[in-house]
Amino acid sequence: MQKTLPKKKKFGYAFGIFTESLIYNMFYTYYLTFLVEIVGIQPRFASIVIFISIAWDAVTDPMIGSYTDRAGVDKRKVMKMSVVPLALVFVVAWTSFGAGFSSQLIKVLVYTLISMLIWVFYTMYTIPYYAVVAELTEDYDERTDIRSLSSLLNAVAVGLGNILPALVPTVAVLLTEKYQSNAYAVIAMIISLLAVLFGFVCCKSLQGIYTPKSAEIGTEKSTVRGTFRSFGEVLKLKPAKWFLLFVFFFLAASSMIQSNLTYMVIDCIGMEYDTGITFVILSLVVFMAITVPLVEKTAQKKDRRFAAILFLSLTCVGEVILKCVGLDVRVGNFPIMCILSPALLGMGAGTFWTLFYSMGYDLVELDEFKNGKRRESIITALPQLVQKFGSAFGILAAGQLLSLYGYDASADVAGQEDLIHRVTDAHIVNGMENIATSIPAVLIAVSVLACVAYPMTRKTFEALKTQLEKKRAGETYSTEGFQHIL
Repeated sequence: MQKTLPKKKKFGYAFGIFTESLIYNMFYTYYLTFLVEIVGIQPRFASIVIFISIAWDAVTDPMIGSYTDRAGVDKRKVMKMSVVPLALVFVVAWTSFGAGFSSQLIKVLVYTLISMLIWVFYTMYTIPYYAVVAELTEDYDERTDIRSLSSLLNAVAVGLGNILPALVPTVAVLLTEKYQSNAYAVIAMIISLLAVLFGFVCCKSLQGIYTPKSAEIGTEKSTVRGTFRSFGEVLKLKPAKWFLLFVFFFLAASSMIQSNLTYMVIDCIGMEYDTGITFVILSLVVFMAITVPLVEKTAQKKDRRFAAILFLSLTCVGEVILKCVGLDVRVGNFPIMCILSPALLGMGAGTFWTLFYSMGYDLVELDEFKNGKRRESIITALPQLVQKFGSAFGILAAGQLLSLYGYDASADVAGQEDLIHRVTDAHIVNGMENIATSIPAVLIAVSVLACVAYPMTRKTFEALKTQLEKKRAGETYSTEGFQHIL
């Protein structure tokens, strides 16, 4: 296994994050808004569409992960063959059929099926994309370095995935009246073309540094029973349960805030959509980019667990302060929360995506030591399964809360392309503010507590790695220094 990867290869691999992040961010930030405002699905049903599609994807994660762990399966080829179908289905998902359907049920069924397809192809790309790092290197800091580089580029991808859809009103003006409702589809086409380009760049970069597992090393044949048996073995690893709780609750908080950004800008902060969303996304991207190197330095000086606890605690406290101050506060005439609120989301997202996968990679060596198997894709798929349920829960909660607070723009008909009419009901606006601040703060607090309980530190990992190398070599080994994680 190669210990030090060439920088050119690291950059090529890291650019693959664009394929995943562009689609992920456009979906999570705008799809709830698209379904409610353009397609005309009521919020409580629109959030169910998203929940079902992502939950379905979580169900497919184990099988895809198990398959890509099999001997002879080339993760690079799986990634490559998923990119084009992902791009095509993504464009269809943003095409407005809503005006032609009067039934909420038909709309729900159509968009649920389409979005389910998105997530199947998305998972076929992302599981091997993330899992392959654990096969490229076992070095603690190099794994952090690769993920940090990927997260830094992810800040740019987050910006594109959010800013390009913000141009929908401008694109709509350029289209004829008949096709204005498909302005989102035009943006989705641009996003998809970029996703295909960067996906192929990533696959090309893996040539020469990645070799599929040979038949001699191999793993058992992929079956449903075998997959869930593998999941059960991984779940029995002591650090796994705390790691998965950390993942679930942070993603629930982050997706709740992200899916509510449009309403936060217009109704809570009180800005025009075009101007407000631009400030919000730029602040999100800038603070995410600032956070990534700080998190990396902290993780290298201490360890990943400490960095996660520190920066996510700051995010949590910040969200509480925002609620106490109010999102409509201004400095002079400038609505300062269009900078501060997304800055906190950027800090949290930059921290999470820098550390999430590299923390999960540590379980690969623990699994090998305890169970005698290397299951990189399974150990990537399990957190992704929890990630999907956490994200789906956050969006579901946001949609249901919007309905509970009394918001419904659809009136059971297709929405308008001019996006959202400003809400004047103070109760609804307060609810939207809660969805953006206090409720996510509680979820992030639980995530931090799970991270505190997570026992895998740098010292523990190094002790494990030393004894694992002895075990591989057939030498006498012990569990000194990591008994508490077994």
